[in-house]
Amino acid sequence: MKSICPLGNFLLTIGLLFLATSHLQAQPEIAIIPEPKTIENQEGSFTLSNATRLRVNDAALETTASLLNDLLVADYGVTLRKGASNKNGLRLLLDPKVSGEAYTLTVDPSGITITGSAPGVFYGVQTLRQLIAPTEDGTLSVPCVRIEDEPRFGYRGLMLDVGRHFYPVDFIKKFIDVMAQYKLNRFHWSFTQDAGWRIEIKHYPALTQLGAWRRSTQHERERPEGDGIAHGGFYTQEEIRDVIRYAADRQVTIVPEINMPGHTMAALAVFPELSCTGGPFAVQHTWGIKDEVLCLGNEETYRFAKNVFTEIFDLFPGDLIHIGGDEAPRKRWSVCPKCQAKIKQEGLKDEHELQSYFVHWLSDLAAAHGKHIMGWDEILQGGLAPGATVMSWRGEEGGIAAARMGNPVVMAPKHFFYLDYYQSQDRTAEPYNIGGYVPLEKTYSYEPYGPQLTPEQCRFISGVQGNIWCEYIHTNEKVWYMGYPRALAVAEVGWSPAAKKDFDSFRSRLVNNLYRLDREGVLYRIPEPAGLYEAEVRDGKAIIRLESPVRNAKIYYTTDGSDPWVYGKLYTAPIEVPLGFEGVDVQCIVRLESGRASAVYKAIPKPLTEGQ
Repeated sequence: MKSICPLGNFLLTIGLLFLATSHLQAQPEIAIIPEPKTIENQEGSFTLSNATRLRVNDAALETTASLLNDLLVADYGVTLRKGASNKNGLRLLLDPKVSGEAYTLTVDPSGITITGSAPGVFYGVQTLRQLIAPTEDGTLSVPCVRIEDEPRFGYRGLMLDVGRHFYPVDFIKKFIDVMAQYKLNRFHWSFTQDAGWRIEIKHYPALTQLGAWRRSTQHERERPEGDGIAHGGFYTQEEIRDVIRYAADRQVTIVPEINMPGHTMAALAVFPELSCTGGPFAVQHTWGIKDEVLCLGNEETYRFAKNVFTEIFDLFPGDLIHIGGDEAPRKRWSVCPKCQAKIKQEGLKDEHELQSYFVHWLSDLAAAHGKHIMGWDEILQGGLAPGATVMSWRGEEGGIAAARMGNPVVMAPKHFFYLDYYQSQDRTAEPYNIGGYVPLEKTYSYEPYGPQLTPEQCRFISGVQGNIWCEYIHTNEKVWYMGYPRALAVAEVGWSPAAKKDFDSFRSRLVNNLYRLDREGVLYRIPEPAGLYEAEVRDGKAIIRLESPVRNAKIYYTTDGSDPWVYGKLYTAPIEVPLGFEGVDVQCIVRLESGRASAVYKAIPKPLTEGQ
């Protein structure tokens, strides 16, 4: 009798499994992430080559056309010359009747046409990139298809915390490249933390001269003394302008975060007079919430904030400015004479309302410059400023409350979208991190429109965001490892229609996309092979069928507990082991075409019997 049985407790980690196709050489031609709104497959294909002519009908699309050509040259050595062609053409056409980010992509044997708004045509190009398949004769084949597409949400973001660890401009640009490739359109750049101030403020040069550097870094929770190695860095305003232009060409808007009134120890180390106690302070080398915050009864604090944010408003063209607002202990305010006097002077109830007063003040300052503030869900406490966008991180409750008030909301609940949390329950196979557990399936499963909201209230959900906090992420490589492939799930949640979300389909589409990302040098976490945690019972044996999670990747395995890195056999056929798994310890690694390999993944089965 044939049946499928779980292998012990690993059933709980099914969210980490990636299903590939049965034969790696028979990949589906269309494997687009995020899943488009509609796809109509058609017969035949179009051959893209140096003979193909590229035409645009509006100057607004010239940058997108140039980027497409750069990608084709870099990836395939194909250059498209400008010109009209009815039989071998690639046409990028701006349609003034199309708004938002919508596009239509049509491929037939005579050519390719992408029509839409300017952002939509850019996204159509990203879809086209996923359709292109090199052939053995060196040409590029594109399947005939008609795609009509537009995003579900206008805000589709990723956050990178550079306050804890500094990342160079070249890495930031590549981070934006990959975001844009998967139609993520908001880069939340978190510049300031207790551990570092990373953005040049010309009015206060000491903020980066002194506040951008710390004496040590904590790499493990159990070793707060840190490594004793100085760490720092900051971005000049000219560098930031360059990144802003770079991002805009890729339809990405930057949302800067300047934390106030909490997470300001780097600023207080430079200007201790802005605190309630007067210091002295140091730029922090340990993580966690600090009691020292800006003194909200001190008029110098407001002058400082005005000068800082005025430069921020002038520097960033986007309409949203993130003020942080989270994890600001009220301990100092409760005993500070200046803060207590401010509470009395303004007729406030308590320290919660004191923080709300400051947030309202920042909101008014932003409005005077044509901007809106965004803050973590703590800005609800004491009263929410009209028009402020709430980024709901501690759960969904803050976002639900804000939507009911009619304020814009970006959903970023930590139990779904904190991409610094562990991706496996087996932490021996994972790099050290802050904690938590958010497998890929959990991220993908998130639905921003909760049942607690009415259809009218759902209109205030602007979108979603994945967050990469970097207390224990100190290298470029680890940012990629923690961020991907979960960021692709965030992209699909934010873009694709809810009715089309299907995790099995998503995993199958990852097979090609992870292959592509590997070729682009994105050092993502390599998923476990599908089938590792379940077995087929047949003829008195347990049969384990493994499927690679990445196109052209190979699996090496052992069954006796020995190291598959050293003793692994190439997987070419199902593994047969005794039904009860007596003496069997299945372990494996996945090796990509680039040579990069996964951690060792273990199957810990319970005994199986015929007929289970």
